[in-house]
Amino acid sequence: MTSTQTERPDADLWARVEASLARQGMMQHLGVRLLEVSAGRVTLALPYSDRVTQQQGGFHGGAMGALADIAGGYAGLTVAPAGMEVTTVEYKINFLAAFQSGELQATGRVVRGGKRIIVTTAEVMHVDADGRRSACAVMQQTLVPVTKTY
Repeated sequence: MTSTQTERPDADLWARVEASLARQGMMQHLGVRLLEVSAGRVTLALPYSDRVTQQQGGFHGGAMGALADIAGGYAGLTVAPAGMEVTTVEYKINFLAAFQSGELQATGRVVRGGKRIIVTTAEVMHVDADGRRSACAVMQQTLVPVTKTY
């Protein structure tokens, strides 16, 4: 365990999410960072870059959706039994505003953590260079626990 992990109140949850995030090629390619992990809650950040823009220069809806999906999924993972992963069955997202520059931060929260299904929400916020936060998107998601295969 690293010294950073030992300073976190939920070090085991942090390590579980961090290890899974490191295996996600798309999230690594986009530069997604893990900001917060606790039982039932995960926050991720996605920096603005040409990898995540649409033709008008704003964050692409697909990038916002992927970030929300992963944040909600990892929130669900924090309540799933050891030896299990989660996979998304469906999600619905509402885009509220478009932004350029800064970064997006998505916070996933567990609404209901059951044995068969886990329901989460995620709120995506835009954070500008001055730290101002603006609502960007909201998502609701259904996950199912699956056996870890690696």
